[in-house]
Amino acid sequence: MSNSSAPREPIFQPVDVQAQAVGLIQSSLDWLQGNWLKVLIGLGVGALIAFALFALRRLGCRLAQRSASGKGWPAVFGRAIERTNGFFIVMLSAKLVAGYAGAPPNVAMTIDFLWTVASVFQFAIWARELILGAIEHRTRSENYSGEALLSALGLIRLLVTFALFAIALVVVLDNLGVNVTGLVAGLGVGGIAIGLAAQGIFADLFAALAIIFDRPFRRGDSITYDANSGTVEAIGLKSTRVRGVDGEERVISNKNLLNKEILNNTQRNHRRGRFALGVAYQTPVETLERVPAMLQETVEGCGRTFIRAGFTGFGASTLDFEVQFDSDGPDYASFYDGRTAVGLAILKRFNAEGIDLPFPIQTTMTAAPDGTLVMPWPDVQRVHEVEPGTPEGRPVHPAD
Repeated sequence: MSNSSAPREPIFQPVDVQAQAVGLIQSSLDWLQGNWLKVLIGLGVGALIAFALFALRRLGCRLAQRSASGKGWPAVFGRAIERTNGFFIVMLSAKLVAGYAGAPPNVAMTIDFLWTVASVFQFAIWARELILGAIEHRTRSENYSGEALLSALGLIRLLVTFALFAIALVVVLDNLGVNVTGLVAGLGVGGIAIGLAAQGIFADLFAALAIIFDRPFRRGDSITYDANSGTVEAIGLKSTRVRGVDGEERVISNKNLLNKEILNNTQRNHRRGRFALGVAYQTPVETLERVPAMLQETVEGCGRTFIRAGFTGFGASTLDFEVQFDSDGPDYASFYDGRTAVGLAILKRFNAEGIDLPFPIQTTMTAAPDGTLVMPWPDVQRVHEVEPGTPEGRPVHPAD
């Protein structure tokens, strides 16, 4: 007959649990009776360690409050210390005492397990506070703000917390002897599925983090990418908003923006201007030799930094020169006004020196049916024809 209908015994027997608890208590009492002096010394040392750690935690709380109203790296470390759990402090003291006083195996195993749980989750808490504190510190120092960024930080906090505590849980279960291979595989498959489903959002999110940490630009900077230029107005969770030079608002995803070559015009230490000048071939050589020096004097007279000037080639109708000069700083308006001043000053100097800047001239030659050239300015003559049947030969105009 089948025994399938027989009642199954429970996995955890209350009698076994009670027996284990009694054994643990009895082992602890025997250990205390046989090593009471070491236990007292260990308890004293543990109490001192716990007192020092609690004082350190209070110091971290004060440091977080006093460091520039909760800003800066001291505040970040202060908040991390402040998050130190009391259970972790107690188990750290117990771990040190058990090792010194030679605790029995049952007691030592219990303390080791509780210490593993406390330390793993405490390190996860510290890591979360340091990571999030670093991100918040960078966003404050670089003047990143806005509701979109606050949403990004909230999502980052959620992802970091989930990842760290999931790792901590796996470590604790592994120390308990649980086979975590299936759990890790399940978490990996689930993570891959979520990543594939939201890869666009995560790509832009990590691009936003790259902008915050790598700092290619910040809010208020003037940038150029592709053929577009503008001022960065907001850096959000998924996109960056740029105000164009014509007043339009351009919205581009963070990922696509970082894939382009970005020119940060705000970080320029100077702006360079250049003029190409064509001088007439009839200009005397002695005058041509003085052109670079003239250009240098003119540029420096306008308060700009002279770089170089010289002859560049023989043009179709001019002798070509070039002058290069810099305007200090990134301000485009100052550079624009300076370039205008230099250009007009060069024109005045050349006029004073009698140097012509010829404009292109084209002459068109017309050929007659027999191939002879007809000048472009022929004398206009009236056309005469003789009307038939008129002996006088009265001239007839074509308009008649």
